[in-house]
Amino acid sequence: MTVLTATMVGGLFIIIALLVIRFSSETLSVPDEITLPDGTTPVAVTYGRGWYGVVSTDNQLLIYGLDGTLRQTVEIKTTP
Repeated sequence: MTVLTATMVGGLFIIIALLVIRFSSETLSVPDEITLPDGTTPVAVTYGRGWYGVVSTDNQLLIYGLDGTLRQTVEIKTTP
């Protein structure tokens, strides 16, 4: 019973260590400040490799490059 408990605790520590190593190696690089178009209110932010997106209250997804420039605007269509 003691060996099984020790094995399980050791395995848990290894899994936690691997997760910490995996997520700490990827640093997220975003600008300190972005400029949204006039009248735009952000609701959510998402990140990808080399870009980040801002969802606005007027159902638009604004896609920015890591340098802070607006790359693309996508209209989010919702059903009534």
